[in-house]
Amino acid sequence: MAASRIDMRIDEEIKSAAEKAAALKGMSSLTEYVVRLIEQDARKVIKEHESIRVKDDIFDRFMSACAAAEAPNQKLRDAAEFAKGKGF
Repeated sequence: MAASRIDMRIDEEIKSAAEKAAALKGMSSLTEYVVRLIEQDARKVIKEHESIRVKDDIFDRFMSACAAAEAPNQKLRDAAEFAKGKGF
């Protein structure tokens, strides 16, 4: 399944610690350990950057402002169309 390769140099102490951690987790190789760490961290970082969290009271105020707002003007519609075209 592997289609890409990553070559890297790391400090010997870091490598030894990672090998020990991989063994303690019952993983078959350092590669498996590193791949899992990269995958988990990548998903976490992406999720953090693709979502917004706000407190309930702030969300309620935002929704109230949206409900009270007038119909969007042409500039706002253009901005929405632009964002949609960019995948947002």
